[in-house]
Amino acid sequence: MTPASFPTPDTYSRHHSAEQFEEAKGYFPGGVHSPVRAFKSVSGPPVFFKKGEGAHLIDVDGQRYVDFCCSWGPLILGHAHPNVMPHVLATAADGLTFGAPTPHDNLIGKLILDNHRYIEMIRFVSSGTEAVMSALRLARGVTGKSKIIKFEGCYHGHVDSLLVQAGSGLATLGISTSAGIPESFARETIVVPLAEPEMLDKVLQEHGHDVAAIIVEPIPANNGLLLQDISFLKCLRLKAYKYNTLLIFDEVISGFRVGFEGAAGLYGIQPDIITFGKIIGGGMPVGAYAASADIMRHIAPEGPVYQAGTLSGNPVAMAAGYATLTELLKPGVYEELRRKTAWFTGELQAYCDEKGYGATFPHVGSIFWPTFTREHIRRSSEINPQGMSLFKTMHLECLKRGVYFGPSGYEVGFISTAHTEADLVHAVEAIKQALEVVFG
Repeated sequence: MTPASFPTPDTYSRHHSAEQFEEAKGYFPGGVHSPVRAFKSVSGPPVFFKKGEGAHLIDVDGQRYVDFCCSWGPLILGHAHPNVMPHVLATAADGLTFGAPTPHDNLIGKLILDNHRYIEMIRFVSSGTEAVMSALRLARGVTGKSKIIKFEGCYHGHVDSLLVQAGSGLATLGISTSAGIPESFARETIVVPLAEPEMLDKVLQEHGHDVAAIIVEPIPANNGLLLQDISFLKCLRLKAYKYNTLLIFDEVISGFRVGFEGAAGLYGIQPDIITFGKIIGGGMPVGAYAASADIMRHIAPEGPVYQAGTLSGNPVAMAAGYATLTELLKPGVYEELRRKTAWFTGELQAYCDEKGYGATFPHVGSIFWPTFTREHIRRSSEINPQGMSLFKTMHLECLKRGVYFGPSGYEVGFISTAHTEADLVHAVEAIKQALEVVFG
Protein backbone atom coordinates (compact mmCIF):
# COMPACT_ATOMS: atom_id res chain seq x y z
CA MET A 1 0.00 0.00 0.00
CA THR A 2 1.33 3.41 -0.94
CA PRO A 3 1.89 5.58 2.15
CA ALA A 4 -0.46 8.54 2.40
CA SER A 5 1.13 11.83 1.37
CA PHE A 6 0.26 15.47 1.84
CA PRO A 7 -2.06 16.77 -0.87
CA THR A 8 -1.35 19.77 -3.08
CA PRO A 9 -3.89 22.20 -4.55
CA ASP A 10 -3.63 20.26 -7.82
CA THR A 11 -4.18 16.80 -6.31
CA TYR A 12 -6.57 17.51 -3.43
CA SER A 13 -9.85 15.60 -3.49
CA ARG A 14 -12.77 14.95 -1.16
CA HIS A 15 -14.55 12.53 -3.48
CA HIS A 16 -14.81 9.64 -1.03
CA SER A 17 -15.55 11.97 1.89
CA ALA A 18 -18.44 13.42 -0.12
CA GLU A 19 -19.80 9.92 -0.77
CA GLN A 20 -19.57 9.06 2.92
CA PHE A 21 -21.31 12.29 3.89
CA GLU A 22 -24.20 11.78 1.49
CA GLU A 23 -24.77 8.33 3.00
CA ALA A 24 -24.46 9.66 6.58
CA LYS A 25 -27.14 12.30 5.98
CA GLY A 26 -29.65 9.48 5.58
CA TYR A 27 -28.78 8.06 8.98
CA PHE A 28 -27.99 11.01 11.28
CA PRO A 29 -29.38 14.56 11.67
CA GLY A 30 -27.26 16.68 9.35
CA GLY A 31 -25.09 13.62 8.76
CA VAL A 32 -23.12 14.18 11.98
CA HIS A 33 -23.17 13.65 15.75
CA SER A 34 -21.99 17.15 16.68
CA PRO A 35 -23.05 20.21 14.65
CA VAL A 36 -19.65 21.76 13.87
CA ARG A 37 -18.56 18.56 12.14
CA ALA A 38 -20.96 19.27 9.27
CA PHE A 39 -18.54 21.96 7.94
CA LYS A 40 -21.37 24.53 7.72
CA SER A 41 -18.93 27.35 8.58
CA VAL A 42 -16.29 26.30 6.05
CA SER A 43 -16.21 24.67 2.63
CA GLY A 44 -17.84 21.26 2.67
CA PRO A 45 -18.27 18.38 2.55
CA PRO A 46 -16.67 17.41 5.85
CA VAL A 47 -13.49 15.37 5.69
CA PHE A 48 -13.97 11.75 6.79
CA PHE A 49 -10.89 10.32 8.50
CA LYS A 50 -9.84 6.72 8.78
CA LYS A 51 -6.60 6.86 10.76
CA GLY A 52 -4.47 8.97 13.08
CA GLU A 53 -0.71 8.66 13.40
CA GLY A 54 1.18 10.92 15.78
CA ALA A 55 0.45 14.48 14.64
CA HIS A 56 -1.12 13.30 11.37
CA LEU A 57 -4.60 12.42 10.14
CA ILE A 58 -5.30 10.29 7.06
CA ASP A 59 -8.63 10.71 5.27
CA VAL A 60 -10.72 8.24 3.29
CA ASP A 61 -9.27 9.68 0.07
CA GLY A 62 -5.79 8.62 1.19
CA GLN A 63 -4.48 12.12 1.96
CA ARG A 64 -2.34 13.08 4.96
CA TYR A 65 -2.74 16.20 7.12
CA VAL A 66 -0.88 17.81 9.99
CA ASP A 67 -3.58 17.86 12.65
CA PHE A 68 -4.10 21.03 14.73
CA CYS A 69 -7.58 20.04 15.89
CA CYS A 70 -6.33 17.08 17.97
CA SER A 71 -9.94 15.92 18.43
CA TRP A 72 -10.71 19.41 19.83
CA GLY A 73 -7.94 19.18 22.40
CA PRO A 74 -7.72 15.77 24.11
CA LEU A 75 -4.80 14.45 22.07
CA ILE A 76 -1.98 16.35 23.73
CA LEU A 77 0.29 13.38 22.95
CA GLY A 78 -0.99 12.99 19.40
CA HIS A 79 -2.78 10.01 17.88
CA ALA A 80 -2.16 6.42 19.00
CA HIS A 81 0.73 7.25 21.33
CA PRO A 82 2.98 4.19 21.80
CA ASN A 83 2.93 4.52 25.61
CA VAL A 84 -0.85 4.92 25.77
CA MET A 85 -2.24 2.36 23.34
CA PRO A 86 -0.81 -0.74 25.10
CA HIS A 87 -2.58 0.29 28.33
CA VAL A 88 -5.84 0.80 26.45
CA LEU A 89 -5.66 -2.49 24.58
CA ALA A 90 -4.62 -4.55 27.58
CA THR A 91 -7.40 -3.08 29.71
CA ALA A 92 -10.01 -3.57 26.98
CA ALA A 93 -8.97 -7.21 26.66
CA ASP A 94 -9.99 -7.73 30.29
CA GLY A 95 -13.45 -6.21 29.76
CA LEU A 96 -14.87 -2.95 28.49
CA THR A 97 -17.05 -2.01 31.45
CA PHE A 98 -18.19 -3.47 34.75
CA GLY A 99 -20.34 -0.75 36.29
CA ALA A 100 -18.27 -1.28 39.42
CA PRO A 101 -15.04 0.03 40.98
CA THR A 102 -11.71 -1.07 39.50
CA PRO A 103 -8.06 -0.51 40.47
CA HIS A 104 -7.78 1.86 37.50
CA ASP A 105 -9.92 4.37 39.41
CA ASN A 106 -7.43 4.51 42.26
CA LEU A 107 -4.40 4.75 40.00
CA ILE A 108 -5.57 7.81 38.10
CA GLY A 109 -7.19 9.38 41.16
CA LYS A 110 -3.98 9.21 43.16
CA LEU A 111 -1.89 10.42 40.23
CA ILE A 112 -4.02 13.52 39.78
CA LEU A 113 -4.48 14.42 43.44
CA ASP A 114 -0.80 13.90 44.26
CA ASN A 115 0.16 16.39 41.55
CA HIS A 116 -2.58 19.02 41.67
CA ARG A 117 -2.47 21.37 44.66
CA TYR A 118 -5.86 22.94 43.98
CA ILE A 119 -8.09 19.88 44.53
CA GLU A 120 -8.47 17.22 47.24
CA MET A 121 -11.13 14.86 45.90
CA ILE A 122 -12.40 14.07 42.41
CA ARG A 123 -15.44 12.38 40.83
CA PHE A 124 -15.24 10.95 37.30
CA VAL A 125 -18.07 11.22 34.78
CA SER A 126 -18.28 10.60 31.04
CA SER A 127 -17.99 14.05 29.42
CA GLY A 128 -17.12 17.67 30.04
CA THR A 129 -20.79 18.64 29.76
CA GLU A 130 -21.68 16.10 32.44
CA ALA A 131 -18.88 17.42 34.64
CA VAL A 132 -20.22 20.98 34.41
CA MET A 133 -23.81 19.87 34.99
CA SER A 134 -22.74 18.00 38.11
CA ALA A 135 -20.58 20.86 39.37
CA LEU A 136 -23.52 23.27 39.12
CA ARG A 137 -25.76 20.90 41.04
CA LEU A 138 -23.05 20.53 43.67
CA ALA A 139 -22.68 24.30 44.00
CA ARG A 140 -26.41 24.70 44.48
CA GLY A 141 -26.48 21.88 46.99
CA VAL A 142 -23.60 23.33 49.01
CA THR A 143 -24.85 26.93 49.05
CA GLY A 144 -28.61 26.45 49.04
CA LYS A 145 -28.83 29.11 46.33
CA SER A 146 -30.22 28.75 42.81
CA LYS A 147 -28.77 31.23 40.29
CA ILE A 148 -25.55 30.90 38.28
CA ILE A 149 -23.42 33.67 36.80
CA LYS A 150 -21.67 32.85 33.54
CA PHE A 151 -19.79 35.01 31.05
CA GLU A 152 -20.62 35.87 27.47
CA GLY A 153 -18.27 33.98 25.18
CA CYS A 154 -17.62 31.12 27.61
CA TYR A 155 -19.04 27.75 26.58
CA HIS A 156 -19.73 25.11 29.21
CA GLY A 157 -21.23 22.28 27.19
CA HIS A 158 -24.85 21.75 26.24
CA VAL A 159 -26.20 22.08 29.77
CA ASP A 160 -29.76 23.46 29.53
CA SER A 161 -29.31 26.35 31.95
CA LEU A 162 -26.03 27.46 30.35
CA LEU A 163 -27.11 27.58 26.70
CA VAL A 164 -27.91 31.25 27.12
CA GLN A 165 -26.63 34.52 25.73
CA ALA A 166 -26.46 38.15 26.81
CA GLY A 167 -28.36 40.98 25.15
CA SER A 168 -26.27 43.69 23.46
CA GLY A 169 -23.27 42.96 25.66
CA LEU A 170 -25.09 43.89 28.88
CA ALA A 171 -25.75 41.71 31.88
CA THR A 172 -29.14 40.06 31.54
CA LEU A 173 -31.11 37.16 32.81
CA GLY A 174 -30.51 34.28 30.45
CA ILE A 175 -32.41 33.87 27.21
CA SER A 176 -32.28 30.40 25.73
CA THR A 177 -30.29 29.97 22.53
CA SER A 178 -31.58 26.48 21.79
CA ALA A 179 -35.06 25.16 21.14
CA GLY A 180 -36.23 22.69 23.76
CA ILE A 181 -35.02 24.65 26.78
CA PRO A 182 -37.73 26.25 28.93
CA GLU A 183 -37.11 29.93 29.56
CA SER A 184 -37.59 29.21 33.26
CA PHE A 185 -34.38 27.14 33.14
CA ALA A 186 -32.46 29.87 31.36
CA ARG A 187 -33.65 32.52 33.80
CA GLU A 188 -31.63 30.83 36.53
CA THR A 189 -28.51 31.97 34.67
CA ILE A 190 -27.22 35.54 34.61
CA VAL A 191 -24.87 36.40 31.74
CA VAL A 192 -22.17 39.05 32.21
CA PRO A 193 -19.57 40.28 29.68
CA LEU A 194 -16.01 39.14 30.19
CA ALA A 195 -13.45 41.64 31.45
CA GLU A 196 -16.05 43.96 32.98
CA PRO A 197 -15.67 43.71 36.78
CA GLU A 198 -17.94 46.70 37.34
CA MET A 199 -20.83 44.91 35.64
CA LEU A 200 -20.13 41.79 37.66
CA ASP A 201 -20.20 43.81 40.87
CA LYS A 202 -23.50 45.42 39.88
CA VAL A 203 -25.06 41.99 39.24
CA LEU A 204 -23.77 40.60 42.53
CA GLN A 205 -25.10 43.57 44.46
CA GLU A 206 -28.54 42.83 43.07
CA HIS A 207 -28.55 39.03 42.95
CA GLY A 208 -25.64 37.91 45.16
CA HIS A 209 -27.98 36.60 47.87
CA ASP A 210 -29.23 33.96 45.40
CA VAL A 211 -26.06 33.21 43.36
CA ALA A 212 -24.76 29.69 43.97
CA ALA A 213 -21.76 29.92 41.67
CA ILE A 214 -19.75 32.03 39.27
CA ILE A 215 -18.57 29.79 36.43
CA VAL A 216 -15.88 30.82 33.96
CA GLU A 217 -13.43 29.37 31.51
CA PRO A 218 -10.27 30.88 33.02
CA ILE A 219 -8.82 30.55 29.53
CA PRO A 220 -11.88 31.07 27.32
CA ALA A 221 -11.19 28.89 24.28
CA ASN A 222 -14.55 27.91 22.82
CA ASN A 223 -15.41 31.22 21.17
CA GLY A 224 -11.96 32.32 20.10
CA LEU A 225 -9.06 32.51 22.52
CA LEU A 226 -10.22 35.35 24.75
CA LEU A 227 -7.20 35.69 27.00
CA GLN A 228 -8.07 37.56 30.19
CA ASP A 229 -5.93 39.75 32.40
CA ILE A 230 -5.06 37.91 35.58
CA SER A 231 -6.51 40.85 37.51
CA PHE A 232 -9.99 39.96 36.22
CA LEU A 233 -9.65 36.33 37.32
CA LYS A 234 -8.42 37.44 40.74
CA CYS A 235 -11.42 39.77 40.92
CA LEU A 236 -13.72 36.77 40.42
CA ARG A 237 -12.06 35.00 43.33
CA LEU A 238 -12.47 38.00 45.63
CA LYS A 239 -16.10 38.60 44.60
CA ALA A 240 -16.99 34.95 45.18
CA TYR A 241 -15.58 35.18 48.70
CA LYS A 242 -17.38 38.46 49.36
CA TYR A 243 -20.81 37.21 48.28
CA ASN A 244 -20.47 33.70 49.72
CA THR A 245 -20.73 32.06 46.33
CA LEU A 246 -18.57 29.35 44.77
CA LEU A 247 -16.09 29.99 41.97
CA ILE A 248 -16.06 27.26 39.31
CA PHE A 249 -13.19 27.05 36.85
CA ASP A 250 -14.28 25.19 33.73
CA GLU A 251 -10.98 23.63 32.73
CA VAL A 252 -12.34 21.12 30.26
CA ILE A 253 -9.95 22.62 27.69
CA SER A 254 -7.24 24.25 29.81
CA GLY A 255 -6.96 21.45 32.36
CA PHE A 256 -3.68 19.54 31.90
CA ARG A 257 -3.16 21.53 28.66
CA VAL A 258 -1.41 24.71 29.87
CA GLY A 259 0.24 22.79 32.70
CA PHE A 260 -0.58 19.80 34.86
CA GLU A 261 -2.46 22.08 37.25
CA GLY A 262 -4.15 23.88 34.37
CA ALA A 263 -5.13 27.52 34.57
CA ALA A 264 -5.49 27.36 38.35
CA GLY A 265 -1.79 26.58 38.58
CA LEU A 266 -0.78 28.91 35.77
CA TYR A 267 -2.43 31.90 37.45
CA GLY A 268 -2.08 30.78 41.06
CA ILE A 269 -5.81 31.11 41.77
CA GLN A 270 -7.77 28.69 43.98
CA PRO A 271 -11.24 27.94 42.57
CA ASP A 272 -13.85 26.19 44.69
CA ILE A 273 -14.67 23.60 42.02
CA ILE A 274 -12.81 22.63 38.83
CA THR A 275 -14.32 20.73 35.91
CA PHE A 276 -12.18 18.60 33.60
CA GLY A 277 -12.55 16.74 30.31
CA LYS A 278 -10.65 16.08 27.09
CA ILE A 279 -7.04 15.37 28.13
CA ILE A 280 -8.10 13.65 31.35
CA GLY A 281 -9.43 10.78 29.22
CA GLY A 282 -6.45 10.47 26.89
CA GLY A 283 -8.75 10.27 23.86
CA MET A 284 -11.57 8.34 25.55
CA PRO A 285 -14.88 9.94 26.62
CA VAL A 286 -14.19 11.17 30.17
CA GLY A 287 -14.96 14.15 32.34
CA ALA A 288 -14.49 14.92 36.01
CA TYR A 289 -15.17 17.53 38.66
CA ALA A 290 -13.04 18.15 41.70
CA ALA A 291 -12.83 20.37 44.77
CA SER A 292 -11.86 20.36 48.42
CA ALA A 293 -12.78 17.29 50.45
CA ASP A 294 -15.30 19.39 52.39
CA ILE A 295 -17.19 20.35 49.23
CA MET A 296 -16.94 16.95 47.56
CA ARG A 297 -18.36 15.15 50.59
CA HIS A 298 -21.71 16.75 49.76
CA ILE A 299 -21.97 14.26 46.87
CA ALA A 300 -23.87 10.99 47.29
CA PRO A 301 -23.34 8.51 48.82
CA GLU A 302 -21.66 10.69 51.47
CA GLY A 303 -23.95 13.70 51.06
CA PRO A 304 -27.34 14.76 49.70
CA VAL A 305 -26.26 15.93 46.20
CA TYR A 306 -27.11 13.07 43.87
CA GLN A 307 -25.04 12.23 40.81
CA ALA A 308 -24.49 8.87 39.15
CA GLY A 309 -23.30 7.37 35.88
CA THR A 310 -23.26 3.82 34.52
CA LEU A 311 -20.01 4.36 32.61
CA SER A 312 -18.36 6.72 35.12
CA GLY A 313 -14.85 5.46 35.83
CA ASN A 314 -14.95 3.17 32.81
CA PRO A 315 -11.75 1.07 33.08
CA VAL A 316 -10.60 1.62 29.49
CA ALA A 317 -11.04 5.38 29.82
CA MET A 318 -9.28 5.40 33.18
CA ALA A 319 -6.36 3.45 31.71
CA ALA A 320 -6.08 5.86 28.76
CA GLY A 321 -6.17 8.86 31.07
CA TYR A 322 -3.64 7.40 33.49
CA ALA A 323 -1.18 6.60 30.71
CA THR A 324 -1.58 10.08 29.18
CA LEU A 325 -1.16 11.96 32.44
CA THR A 326 1.87 9.84 33.34
CA GLU A 327 3.53 11.04 30.13
CA LEU A 328 2.67 14.65 30.93
CA LEU A 329 4.42 14.43 34.30
CA LYS A 330 7.75 13.63 32.66
CA PRO A 331 10.28 16.49 32.99
CA GLY A 332 10.20 19.15 30.30
CA VAL A 333 6.99 18.12 28.54
CA TYR A 334 5.11 21.37 29.06
CA GLU A 335 8.19 23.49 28.45
CA GLU A 336 8.68 21.82 25.08
CA LEU A 337 5.02 22.27 24.16
CA ARG A 338 5.24 25.98 24.96
CA ARG A 339 8.47 26.31 22.98
CA LYS A 340 7.00 24.67 19.89
CA THR A 341 3.82 26.71 20.06
CA ALA A 342 5.72 29.97 20.51
CA TRP A 343 7.97 29.16 17.54
CA PHE A 344 5.06 28.13 15.31
CA THR A 345 2.90 31.17 16.06
CA GLY A 346 5.95 33.45 15.99
CA GLU A 347 6.86 32.35 12.46
CA LEU A 348 3.33 33.00 11.25
CA GLN A 349 3.10 36.33 13.04
CA ALA A 350 6.43 37.52 11.64
CA TYR A 351 5.25 36.62 8.13
CA CYS A 352 1.95 38.50 8.57
CA ASP A 353 3.77 41.51 10.00
CA GLU A 354 6.19 41.53 7.08
CA LYS A 355 3.36 41.31 4.55
CA GLY A 356 1.10 43.71 6.38
CA TYR A 357 -1.63 41.08 6.68
CA GLY A 358 -4.34 41.71 9.26
CA ALA A 359 -3.93 38.48 11.20
CA THR A 360 -2.61 37.52 14.62
CA PHE A 361 -1.99 34.27 16.46
CA PRO A 362 -2.63 34.68 20.20
CA HIS A 363 -1.52 31.67 22.21
CA VAL A 364 -1.09 30.30 25.71
CA GLY A 365 0.66 27.04 26.51
CA SER A 366 0.00 24.81 23.50
CA ILE A 367 -3.30 26.51 22.55
CA PHE A 368 -3.39 29.04 19.72
CA TRP A 369 -5.98 30.88 17.64
CA PRO A 370 -5.62 32.07 14.04
CA THR A 371 -7.63 35.29 13.95
CA PHE A 372 -8.05 38.02 11.38
CA THR A 373 -7.52 41.14 13.44
CA ARG A 374 -4.63 43.12 14.89
CA GLU A 375 -6.48 43.75 18.15
CA HIS A 376 -6.23 41.90 21.46
CA ILE A 377 -9.70 40.41 21.81
CA ARG A 378 -10.97 39.77 25.34
CA ARG A 379 -14.73 39.61 24.70
CA SER A 380 -16.74 37.64 22.16
CA SER A 381 -18.50 40.86 21.13
CA GLU A 382 -15.16 42.16 19.86
CA ILE A 383 -14.79 39.37 17.29
CA ASN A 384 -15.39 40.72 13.78
CA PRO A 385 -17.74 38.29 11.98
CA GLN A 386 -16.13 39.30 8.67
CA GLY A 387 -13.03 37.47 9.83
CA MET A 388 -14.96 34.22 9.61
CA SER A 389 -15.21 34.51 5.82
CA LEU A 390 -11.43 34.95 5.69
CA PHE A 391 -10.97 31.91 7.91
CA LYS A 392 -13.25 29.93 5.56
CA THR A 393 -10.89 30.64 2.70
CA MET A 394 -7.81 29.88 4.79
CA HIS A 395 -9.32 26.62 6.03
CA LEU A 396 -9.93 25.34 2.50
CA GLU A 397 -6.50 26.41 1.26
CA CYS A 398 -4.88 24.69 4.24
CA LEU A 399 -6.77 21.47 3.55
CA LYS A 400 -5.49 21.55 -0.02
CA ARG A 401 -1.94 21.65 1.37
CA GLY A 402 -2.33 19.02 4.08
CA VAL A 403 -3.07 21.10 7.20
CA TYR A 404 -6.21 20.41 9.24
CA PHE A 405 -7.86 22.94 11.56
CA GLY A 406 -11.20 22.53 13.28
CA PRO A 407 -13.94 23.66 10.87
CA SER A 408 -14.79 26.99 12.52
CA GLY A 409 -12.97 30.29 12.85
CA TYR A 410 -14.21 30.53 16.43
CA GLU A 411 -12.33 27.38 17.42
CA VAL A 412 -8.76 27.24 18.68
CA GLY A 413 -5.88 25.05 17.52
CA PHE A 414 -3.68 22.72 19.55
CA ILE A 415 -0.11 21.50 19.33
CA SER A 416 0.82 18.08 20.70
CA THR A 417 4.04 16.43 21.78
CA ALA A 418 3.82 14.45 18.52
CA HIS A 419 4.22 17.53 16.31
CA THR A 420 7.77 17.36 15.00
CA GLU A 421 9.88 20.20 13.66
CA ALA A 422 9.21 18.88 10.16
CA ASP A 423 5.44 18.91 10.80
CA LEU A 424 5.53 22.49 11.99
CA VAL A 425 7.77 23.66 9.13
CA HIS A 426 5.41 22.03 6.61
CA ALA A 427 2.41 23.64 8.30
CA VAL A 428 4.01 27.10 8.46
CA GLU A 429 4.76 27.04 4.73
CA ALA A 430 1.29 25.73 3.89
CA ILE A 431 -0.41 28.37 6.04
CA LYS A 432 1.70 31.12 4.48
CA GLN A 433 0.56 30.02 1.04
CA ALA A 434 -3.04 29.90 2.27
CA LEU A 435 -2.73 33.42 3.66
CA GLU A 436 -1.45 34.64 0.30
CA VAL A 437 -4.73 33.43 -1.21
CA VAL A 438 -6.75 35.00 1.61
CA PHE A 439 -5.12 38.41 1.28
CA GLY A 440 -4.23 38.22 -2.40
